[in-house]
Amino acid sequence: MTAVRARQAARALVCRMETAFASLAAIILAVMLAAVTIGVVLRYGFQTGVVGMEDLGIWLNIALISAGLPLTFTGTLSMRLDLLTGRLKGWQVRTSALAADMVSLLAGLVLFIGGIRAAGMVGGVSQTLGLPEWVRFALPALGGAGLVIVLIVARFSEGRLPDALLSLALACGLYWAAGRFAVDTGFPPSLPLALVIAFGLITGAPLAHAFLAASCIAIPFGAVQTEQAIIANAVAGMSRFLLLAIPFFLLAGACLALSGAATKLVRFAAALVGHLRGGLAQTTLLTSVLFSGASGSSVANAAFAASTFHPELVKNGYPPARAGAIVAASSLLDNIIPPSIAFLILATAADLSVGALLMGGLFAGLVIAAFLATAIWWVCGKESRGIAATGAERRSAGLAALPAFGLGLIVVFGIRFGIVTATEAAAMAALYALFLTFLARRPLGASIKAFRQSASEAAAIGLLIGAAAPIAFTLAIDDIAGLLSQATRMLGGSAIAVLLIANLILLAAGLVLDIGAAILLLGPILLPVAVAAGIDPTRFGVILVVNLMIGGLTPPVGMLVFVVSGVTGVSASSLFWAMRPFLIALLAALGLLCLFAILL
Repeated sequence: MTAVRARQAARALVCRMETAFASLAAIILAVMLAAVTIGVVLRYGFQTGVVGMEDLGIWLNIALISAGLPLTFTGTLSMRLDLLTGRLKGWQVRTSALAADMVSLLAGLVLFIGGIRAAGMVGGVSQTLGLPEWVRFALPALGGAGLVIVLIVARFSEGRLPDALLSLALACGLYWAAGRFAVDTGFPPSLPLALVIAFGLITGAPLAHAFLAASCIAIPFGAVQTEQAIIANAVAGMSRFLLLAIPFFLLAGACLALSGAATKLVRFAAALVGHLRGGLAQTTLLTSVLFSGASGSSVANAAFAASTFHPELVKNGYPPARAGAIVAASSLLDNIIPPSIAFLILATAADLSVGALLMGGLFAGLVIAAFLATAIWWVCGKESRGIAATGAERRSAGLAALPAFGLGLIVVFGIRFGIVTATEAAAMAALYALFLTFLARRPLGASIKAFRQSASEAAAIGLLIGAAAPIAFTLAIDDIAGLLSQATRMLGGSAIAVLLIANLILLAAGLVLDIGAAILLLGPILLPVAVAAGIDPTRFGVILVVNLMIGGLTPPVGMLVFVVSGVTGVSASSLFWAMRPFLIALLAALGLLCLFAILL
């Protein structure tokens, strides 16, 4: 009885810790939003500014990621590959869980111990903020310690403390060995790096944790990075002002749905296309086109559309699997049509113009929407249609949806015409969506929940960006880009050869990697090869994102499919099978975009 009570107390403690970390991250997000807003007001209203405002935003973003770091081993954005672990039974489940926890705990140790050592080696003071530079490295160290503590307490609450302690012992042993031994295999460090990442994915460890663990394990195999360098590279990867746009866009999408403006977009879409063949499915697609101007996150749109449209689609005669496939395929557009978090990540990784990428994404998104609409028309001929709306009904629905369109205009035109930066546009979008929530008189608790959710999701994405930086460094040292260049020269080195090889690599990567991780790892490698072949970097960047987004719909990872499966209860395998006609349409759209990149 005492053991049961102890586990119940531990479970309650885990909930309190998770709430505390999420609340802290939400507070930091609110401060970030206030700081960027003040900067915008001062710059455009008074033609002045505050020295260090950009650096303050960067430091706050690192603090947000660190605060949300203990939450990254749970939730959808932990980015676990559950397809294989879900088929295990008995002792296999326990062994896999033990190994996955070992990977996460090793990542926590890398952040904690490596962060402390890196902080101890860094001197000087920030010239703009007046704060010691070591603080930036101490923040991830605190987050790593929180990750270890929360994971151990969580496993105790589940009655798995012995397994957790064994995982911790193994993680400590690996961490100790990585810094004291050298192994000469004759292979570049990228190979053991990839094997450790694969091991982490197979066992179901969060992807960002697998990246950090792999960077540590690669040290004895010749990787030119110490544990301090791993942390330094990770912090450098997080230290970009552009990355502040990610939590702001996530917050804007959450508040838009909370305000009810998203529902008005649905009604407007239904008034336009609800009467066509496959009308409700076409409404789902058009809503994704319209809603993409708000959230910038395909995961957010997949969750929203799965809860909003899937029940209605099934009620109107659509088979559950096909309805889910329509929802998942349509949600892909949110990371292509601006604003797009994927393009923000690519711009950060490859130093490309955000405005040019967003405009290219707008064109690509419309092309993809046309191909998906054709596929829906072809596949959904037997399902019931809606009643055609009158002109007055369409005008009324359009007027009601205008506030939601305002958010997209702020982002697209603000960035494209150089009025504001991408981060400032995202902050203005978040403020605008918050204002709509205020006008809708939503409860304060709901808005606080939106801040917590957005901050937690942003922390998971930010950790992935930081964890990928040491991986990208090792791949660059091993000259993976040079190997790809040689492969394309063997095929003639033409633009067609480069696109062929690049698309095959990206499609393969999309099968097992999250889009953010794939962009961070492959973008800097493939982009120079494409530019050398005469391909416009912006057009290639659009092709890269579209290709990897298709990976969100393919097994075994298929994050969008798993999100829809989790919300609707339809099995992922059924959704993957029903996705075939839409995948064909998406690949055809990708081929057309490649043709444009070569000919135009």
